[in-house]
Amino acid sequence: MKNRAVFTLRRGKEESLDRFHPWVFSGAISNIPTGIEEGDVVAVETFDGRFIGVGHYQIGSIAVRILDFNDTEIDKSFFAKRLKEALTLRKSLRLDRFDNNAYRLVHGEGDFLPGLVVDVYGKTAVVQAHSPGMHYCRDVIAIALTELEDLEIANVYYKSETTLPYKARLDPVNEYLVGGFDSNIAKENGLLFHIDWLKGQKTGFFVDQRENRALLESFSANRSVLNMFCYTGGFSVYAMRGGARKVVSVDSSAKAIALTSANINLNFPDDTRHKALAEDAFKYLDNMASGEHDLIILDPPAFAKHRSALRNALRGYQRLNAKAFEKIAPGGILFTFSCSQAVSREQFRLAVFSAAAQSQRRVRIIKQLTQPSDHPINIYHPEGEYLKGLVLYVE
Repeated sequence: MKNRAVFTLRRGKEESLDRFHPWVFSGAISNIPTGIEEGDVVAVETFDGRFIGVGHYQIGSIAVRILDFNDTEIDKSFFAKRLKEALTLRKSLRLDRFDNNAYRLVHGEGDFLPGLVVDVYGKTAVVQAHSPGMHYCRDVIAIALTELEDLEIANVYYKSETTLPYKARLDPVNEYLVGGFDSNIAKENGLLFHIDWLKGQKTGFFVDQRENRALLESFSANRSVLNMFCYTGGFSVYAMRGGARKVVSVDSSAKAIALTSANINLNFPDDTRHKALAEDAFKYLDNMASGEHDLIILDPPAFAKHRSALRNALRGYQRLNAKAFEKIAPGGILFTFSCSQAVSREQFRLAVFSAAAQSQRRVRIIKQLTQPSDHPINIYHPEGEYLKGLVLYVE
């Protein structure tokens, strides 16, 4: 075994790791070697000395994120290999093509790179670290991205100020690691979007809703569409192309509304079908006339980022959906989502079902939605399934 600090598991704590789950919890470890620092690459062994894997150490409930279950050197060639494998999948899915250059290249555990997210927007890759180990590897990762064959990355922007554990005291700076600002317009299924990776949420755009936006387009013809929590207006732009007779975009952020309006104008200049409003979602729904809209999208930010907030989150989902059921026109279609990893698919459905029962309307599920193919779920890490959605027909 290579010369690394070794974490020894408590007796019997290797079961999940033998099933290739990539997380080592702090309670499973019998010792923490002296002199170890957050972000170090460490080896993990069973109580009787059997090698398990290598990964990044960090302080917290998840003590080690396994990078490889073989005794592998975690260097530039390691990242180059994993990035190439990730790109091969995206190429096979035909996500990188003339009418689409916005997609997720690396989805953490789903691409066997826990703690790392990389989104591609044309020639710019936006990198997010969710662990100290990936933070320290950021320059190596940036170089490996620019050297990928069959992918022309000229700019790598590092955006981790809000994603790294604050207790690590890393003081990350959002900055270009390679190149600089280029065009911020990306293409998704033939539509154009301004991507605000400098100051926007996440990496600047929610690429995880691409397939669900395309589905919404197919339902939009001649409908009055309400896009709640619109952010950059992705669903609104697709609804416009789908032939909606009216689209209203609502978000509490004036900046988001400005970006939504810019994206509408980028694709449908001077089109009078769209209206954007900076307003609280619940307040708008309270004041909205019943039957005004027959296609509503509810895509709120995560109501529960941690399990401690789960109960309040489920109440929030029930309240929000109940208001939509109350106001949607007969024969209307509701797209409703939860992006909270702490909320299970069953819990979300129960909250929506409760809202439907409260409304006393007849409701049918016509589609069950999840995250797209460029957000793969490691089969050994079911926690990677975070996006849940339902398409409902409301009589």
